[in-house]
Amino acid sequence: MQKVVIIGGVALGPKAACRFKRLEPESEVTILEQGEFISYGGCGIPFYISGEVSDHLELQSTSFHVVRDVSFFKEAKDVNVLTKIKAIKIDRENKRVKALNLKTNKEISFEYDKLVLATGSKPRRLGLKGENLNNVFYVKGLEDAILIRQNITKGVNKAVVIGAGFIGLEIAEALTDLWGIETSIIECQNQILPGFLSPELAQVASHHLKEQGVNLYTQEQVKEIRGNQQVEKVITNKRELEADIVIVAPGVVPNSELAQQAGLETTAWGGIIVNEFLQTSDPNIYAGGDVIALKNLITGEYGYFPLGSLANRQGRIIGSNLAGERKKFKGAVGSFILKLFDLAIAGSGITLNKAIALGKKAKSGIAIQFDKAHFYPEKDLTLLELVVDEPSKKILGIQGISSNGDSLKARIDAVASILSFGPTLEDISNLEICYSPPFAAAMDIINVIANVTENIVEQKNIGALPKEFFDFVKVALTSKDKIVLDCRGQDNAKEWLKKYPQIWLNIPTEELRKRIHEVPKDKEIMLVCNTGARSYEAQLILRQNNITNTKNVLAGMGFLTRYGLKI
Repeated sequence: MQKVVIIGGVALGPKAACRFKRLEPESEVTILEQGEFISYGGCGIPFYISGEVSDHLELQSTSFHVVRDVSFFKEAKDVNVLTKIKAIKIDRENKRVKALNLKTNKEISFEYDKLVLATGSKPRRLGLKGENLNNVFYVKGLEDAILIRQNITKGVNKAVVIGAGFIGLEIAEALTDLWGIETSIIECQNQILPGFLSPELAQVASHHLKEQGVNLYTQEQVKEIRGNQQVEKVITNKRELEADIVIVAPGVVPNSELAQQAGLETTAWGGIIVNEFLQTSDPNIYAGGDVIALKNLITGEYGYFPLGSLANRQGRIIGSNLAGERKKFKGAVGSFILKLFDLAIAGSGITLNKAIALGKKAKSGIAIQFDKAHFYPEKDLTLLELVVDEPSKKILGIQGISSNGDSLKARIDAVASILSFGPTLEDISNLEICYSPPFAAAMDIINVIANVTENIVEQKNIGALPKEFFDFVKVALTSKDKIVLDCRGQDNAKEWLKKYPQIWLNIPTEELRKRIHEVPKDKEIMLVCNTGARSYEAQLILRQNNITNTKNVLAGMGFLTRYGLKI
């Protein structure tokens, strides 16, 4: 019989406890949770704030509608859960945890044979002047979500969200979409979801945010929050924004002070270092979830992956290993998905910028295509970017945007599931996936994006991204050595022919060979079609006719319109 103490009762802690008790029912398990609520879906908090989840108890409920409270764990799982108990010290030598009862303010202690640290993450504090005013919130847990929603229902007209990461964007949608609050997002970096999306895909998402009425301010620093007891304004280095409520969401960091004080090994940024069995530097202490550093299976470095899906899987492994098994958790590739109004944004692995920063000779390809057969009535365009190590042609990452979240998730998951095994472009190009017109094209976009990227790496497809295209058009209007060759049908091209007759030439790809004499050989040519496919064919035809000063707009007009820049 063992005594197991688990510090933290949200995701990993309860999962580890239940798994362990199934394997060693005679052992004793105690969960210490400093908050009021346990075993809730933290990733559902934005949807509770929005009202899509009507009651916070739904986040605590099982799939069969039983609330996972203290009595549930005691009666159904034989696990002792103590809430409002804050662990304050780990005595590793004597295997004891000293804790504070937050209700009585009295100290108590717990003996353990094995200890599990499931202390999760905490918001990164900005230390802003005025951050303690009423209606300024750092979202730490369910208690904060309840307070935010209570304040919203009392009447909020203007909101400011600080930070354009996952939490910030989901909160902004919650405030705007269902509550109708005028919402502004302030992000200190030059794009939303920095580190997770390329600038190009981030711009697509930003354009959609603005279409939904959200004010987005990037490359802007918050200086202070002002108000008389209650927040009234947010002051940045560029403007003042009125606010009835402020959500500070600059990201999270590991809640690892307890581990550090106990002398456990951590990274410089606070992640607890664990082995593949999720043991810390003390083999009697396990850790998982948002508090640990994990090996990034793409880069080989320690990374931070604060995701509920990982916490639950790690909880099961810890529970097994507490019972004497040797289950392994090797690391993560960093898969994510986010709902942003009408769009889904997903990815896995690393971005092109990250790959280059790591010293890799990397390139990316971008493609847009229908997620179903082009002739099937219900379909939607999906935009994908694939990042590849050029010398080895190994896949480093994939990101995408689509209005059909289920479809996008399926494509990202197809790559994510094999990413740790080092797949190459050829592997993705020939990846076998399910096909039927209501679900996919015969040449699925996953296969297409690999083919496009291969053509880019092999310099068969000389591509251009949206900003390069827009800059090209602006220069062409005052230059005599540049033209745009529109490879679409006349109906698609006529608007642009009318707008830019001096630089816009329209020859559909299927007519190009017989009309090659109409293409000037002494000009730089930007090729464009709806998706980048016909313009790529045109680039090959021109090359065969010794016209080589060309670039093809990757993902075509489908990408350009979603990008949002005007010319």
